[in-house]
Amino acid sequence: MDTFPLSSLTLEQAKALQFRIVDIAMRHFDGFQILSEGDLGVVKGKNKPEYTRKVENIIAELFHAEDAVLVRGAGTGAIRWGLASILRRGRKLLVHSAPVYPTTQVTLETMNAEPVRADFNCTGEIEKTLDENPGITAALVQLTRQKIDDSYDCGEVIQTIKSKNPSVRILTDDNYAVLKVPQIGVQCGADLSAFSCFKLLGPAGVGALVGSGDLIRYVCDCNYSGGSQVQGYEAMAVLRGMVYAPMALAVQAEVGEELVKRLRSGEIPEVKNAFLANAQSKVLLVEFQEDIAEQVLECTAKHGAAAYPVGCESKFEFVPMMYRISGTVRQQDPALEKRMIRINPMRGGAETVMRILKESLQETKQMKGE
Repeated sequence: MDTFPLSSLTLEQAKALQFRIVDIAMRHFDGFQILSEGDLGVVKGKNKPEYTRKVENIIAELFHAEDAVLVRGAGTGAIRWGLASILRRGRKLLVHSAPVYPTTQVTLETMNAEPVRADFNCTGEIEKTLDENPGITAALVQLTRQKIDDSYDCGEVIQTIKSKNPSVRILTDDNYAVLKVPQIGVQCGADLSAFSCFKLLGPAGVGALVGSGDLIRYVCDCNYSGGSQVQGYEAMAVLRGMVYAPMALAVQAEVGEELVKRLRSGEIPEVKNAFLANAQSKVLLVEFQEDIAEQVLECTAKHGAAAYPVGCESKFEFVPMMYRISGTVRQQDPALEKRMIRINPMRGGAETVMRILKESLQETKQMKGE
């Protein structure tokens, strides 16, 4: 099995990013404001909390974009509002020829969008699809992988679309990639990037859109009511999470690299192979020699591993998560569910993950009477 995971930031790159976020924040908040929990309500002239607007400006500057807005609904809400903004001129949406992320599929069906599929791994097919479908006015590109064997470069896909038809508005789903990789979609030429702040150690239920000013203004206009606003204290929690996320995520990536090497070396005989893959978060996929994935997962939770995701890298998830493979991977090959699990080390170390795996495999053998 070949996988093509996205390149993660090194610890030094993550450190530099952390320093940059702090430096930008200090240009928008003074030394008294930064120690505040933030304001509430719809401030006159801004129609939102002043601190929320400050954090949005910080996010826009961080990603070299025209504007940004914090929205309700975490990553799903950000994608939903992003799609609403780019689909105003038509319903035809260019997407990758792969299973659409389930929550995004719900949005597409609700909006009565017409997905037109092209293999993003082949730029020639993207161009051919655009030629054959002049009614395409928008595109959705998922920065992380949708299929195990996806190898497309987000920037190359965006440039191919824009060079063929500059009027196509592009939204990138940057969930599981923000503050992990050198550039997100809007930095590669997309019109909008959508992501969950919950996955960046921020508060539950808050997402972000960053990109073109006209699209951001449309989303702001649609969310004019006080009940739709992300309040100042939530925005400050978003900012604090983004400060600490880069280093935490870089350490997590480093642990994943170590685990792949150790598992491939044969340290655990029951493991056939191990891969790093973006499915959707960058995780460790562990393939066993036998169809024992379900039994192993029954044991890992007993030893302290998180049994299911909360926000997939949220602030609540610090112990390693061991869980079934993602729905998009299962759609691609249902048989993998019987012999493969995914592991996200979160804040844990390689020794902890290896210990849990070994103990759980020993228990599985005992359950089978071996």
